[in-house]
Amino acid sequence: MLIMRTLNRPAPSAEPSAPAAAVPVVTAADCGLLLIRLTFGLLMAAHGAQKVFGLFGGDGLTATGKGFAALGYHPGKLFAAIGGLSELLGGLGLALGLLTPLAAAALIGVMINAMATVTGAHGLWETDGGVEYSVCIAVVALAVAAIGPGRLAVDRFFRWGAGGWGEAAFALGLGGIAAAITLSL
Repeated sequence: MLIMRTLNRPAPSAEPSAPAAAVPVVTAADCGLLLIRLTFGLLMAAHGAQKVFGLFGGDGLTATGKGFAALGYHPGKLFAAIGGLSELLGGLGLALGLLTPLAAAALIGVMINAMATVTGAHGLWETDGGVEYSVCIAVVALAVAAIGPGRLAVDRFFRWGAGGWGEAAFALGLGGIAAAITLSL
C-alpha cells in the first residue's frame, strides 16, 4: 500500500505553484439566473394575481372562473383559483429561488393546461394565439429547475438548490401529472 502511494505520487515540480484563483462570491451566472428568475417569476406571479385578486387590470376570480367554465373546467371558479394560485405561488417561488423544483412544476403544469385548452389549436406563434409564450415559460421553468436557482436564492441552503437531472425530472413529472389530472377531470 505504501509502495503504491509512493509510485502514484506526481513528481515534484521545479516551478513554484501558482496561487489558487479566487472564486468570486457572486458570479455573472448567478446574476443572470437571478435576472431570469425575477423576470419570469414576477411576471407569472402578477399574471396569477390578475386571475385571483383582479390586480394589474385582471378580471378577478369570479370573471376568470366564468372563463374557465367556458373552457370546460367545472367548477370554473375552483379551477381558476387553482390556476391563478399556481401562477402566483409558482412565480413567487421562482423569483425567490424558493422550492425551485416545486415552483417550476406549478408553472409547467399551468402552461401545459394553457397549451392544451387555449393556445394549442392556434399553432405556434403568439400573434395567431398560439403556444409560443406558454412553451417559453415552461422551458424557462424547467431549465431553472435543471440548472438550479444560483447562489442568489433561498434554495442555496438546501440539497435541491444545486439543480440537476432529478430536480428537472421532478418539475417536469409533477407538472405533467398535475396537468394530466386536471385535464382529465
